[in-house]
Amino acid sequence: MTPVDLSVYLVTDADQCGARGRGVAETVAQAVAGGVTAVQIREKHADGGDFLRTVTEVAAVLPEHVALIVNDRVDVFLAARAGGIRVSGVHVGQSDLPPAAVRELIGPHAVLGLSAATAEELHAAARDPAGVHHVGIGALHATRTKADAPPSLGLDGFARLARLSALPAVAIGGVTPADLPRLREAGAAGAAVVSGICAAEDPRAAARAYALAWGRVPTPSRERTSA
Repeated sequence: MTPVDLSVYLVTDADQCGARGRGVAETVAQAVAGGVTAVQIREKHADGGDFLRTVTEVAAVLPEHVALIVNDRVDVFLAARAGGIRVSGVHVGQSDLPPAAVRELIGPHAVLGLSAATAEELHAAARDPAGVHHVGIGALHATRTKADAPPSLGLDGFARLARLSALPAVAIGGVTPADLPRLREAGAAGAAVVSGICAAEDPRAAARAYALAWGRVPTPSRERTSA
């Protein structure tokens, strides 16, 4: 499995991107120029055809070093891969297909992320023979982006859960740049960001703020490639 840099992990929201007069692909391109290292396409209300078109458009603007992960829809991931689109893997939640079933469908080399919010869910992920690649732990703070988000953990709660997992852990849910130094100290592999970038007036500047807070300095060559 190709290593994935999860440090500044953009999760897209089409409504928030559209409210700023941008499409998802344009927002992603600007955010990657600012330092985003991985992108998850989340389309809760799109049908399969529209979702696949968005994945295709985003893949076209991503440089090779940035992973492209499909939220929930294993069928969209498989369709994209069959069509020659560079997709890295799938992220699923606790109420989606079981990780073992997903792994059987996507094969041994694709990235598989799993949402987790409790110690029991983290232990189950670690025991699962499917080979979960990383876990998303949240919600870090209260968020309106995800209607069914679990109660907020806070930084201390995230740190406690991250210590229980041998898998790389990404924080999600209302994450701000100010949170990133403490998340890194707590052992996080990265931070997943939705509103902080999708709803920003300048996604490139917003992404750069997260990258700098994590301790990354985007290189000029990458910014030119992604612009």
